[in-house]
Amino acid sequence: MSPGRPSARPASAPEPDPTADQATKDAMSNATTVSPAHSASTASTLITNIAALVTNDPSSGDGSPLGLVQDAAVVIEGDRVVWTGDQSKAPATDNRVDAEGRAVVPGFVDSHSHLVFAGDRTQEFNARMSGRPYSAGGIRTTVAATRAASDRELEANVTRYLAEALRQGTTTFETKSGYGLTVEDEARALRVAAAHTDEVTYLGAHIVAPEFAEDPAGYVALVTGEMLDACAPHARWIDVFCEKGAFDGDQARAILTAGKAKGLHPRIHANQLSYGPGVQLAVELDAASADHCTHLTDADVDALAGGRTVATLLPGAEFSTRAAWPDARRLLDAGVTVALSTDCNPGSSFTSSVPFCIALAVRDMGMTPDEAVWSATAGGAAALRRDDVGRLTPGAYADLTLLDAPSHVHLAYRPGVPLVSGVWRRGERVV
Repeated sequence: MSPGRPSARPASAPEPDPTADQATKDAMSNATTVSPAHSASTASTLITNIAALVTNDPSSGDGSPLGLVQDAAVVIEGDRVVWTGDQSKAPATDNRVDAEGRAVVPGFVDSHSHLVFAGDRTQEFNARMSGRPYSAGGIRTTVAATRAASDRELEANVTRYLAEALRQGTTTFETKSGYGLTVEDEARALRVAAAHTDEVTYLGAHIVAPEFAEDPAGYVALVTGEMLDACAPHARWIDVFCEKGAFDGDQARAILTAGKAKGLHPRIHANQLSYGPGVQLAVELDAASADHCTHLTDADVDALAGGRTVATLLPGAEFSTRAAWPDARRLLDAGVTVALSTDCNPGSSFTSSVPFCIALAVRDMGMTPDEAVWSATAGGAAALRRDDVGRLTPGAYADLTLLDAPSHVHLAYRPGVPLVSGVWRRGERVV
């Protein structure tokens, strides 16, 4: 992987959520507005008395993919990790934090979310839980609400859900447009997203806009033309929902190819609701990630194993739609790189909790706790083609999640329990 751009704005970017407890509000409001790497002094901080430290460096600790170090310590200087290892060998530092026998994992990397939206789809969820199957058509409800929302309302929603995710340990996130489907609304969605993260994805090809219901070719022309021109300056990635009811393989190829010509790198919603060409197209175009990957042929699995494209699994979507679970075990056994993400969106996966997704992956998708934690950290980083997040090794960003538990296994062992007791992002404690 090659290093990507920084994962987010400095630690103060999310405003305190009105629903947060006072300690969280204080931590977020007091966070510095200047990255420590650029401040006048870069004090060093030792976090010690860590029961178990997940580094995601196989050359560290127990030699596993997690690079698990027992009785460990971490040294932060500025916004980077500068040392990890046995706490008895830790160097002297300016400051010291006692983890009190808790576990530390890298900050979660949520590589697939849809946070720029307005409205509510409670009725749709209620109906679905009463027996109606999920289809892509529900997106239109959110499109109407998002178009009607003010910039301030969209900004408030994004801020709220990012603060919510931060309290649950997410320090790097990707988010998409896709609920505007006009040139103006897609561009403003990306501007809102870009105020919070550099991992911004243009998803004008979420569904065919209602105005083009009888002219899908005309909408593809808009997505690859005027809309792309307006959106490309605000995004790093381009995505397409390649699925029945959305865009077929030829349309998806045209959209992603046009994005590449504008300097955007592809990722793709692939094989969520049915078998289809999405995964093969993702590998063909060297997409960073093929997301969902629920319905796969052997050829799809072989293609993923032979390429660089990460299979990003989104168990919140299966949980919220009562759909078949992706077979993570099949992918892992074939040597495919797997990421776990929330797919946070108002229709099919309204959760911002990576720990919840870890628990689902272990319980219902055949992953071990170690594999699930790796996929939610280093795997997410791979899906964003990053090597400066998702791990705790010298040179990586100092993004750490402190668990109120002695082991990372508790993330699956104690589902639904708020185990995150501290979060550092870019070297600053923000929770």
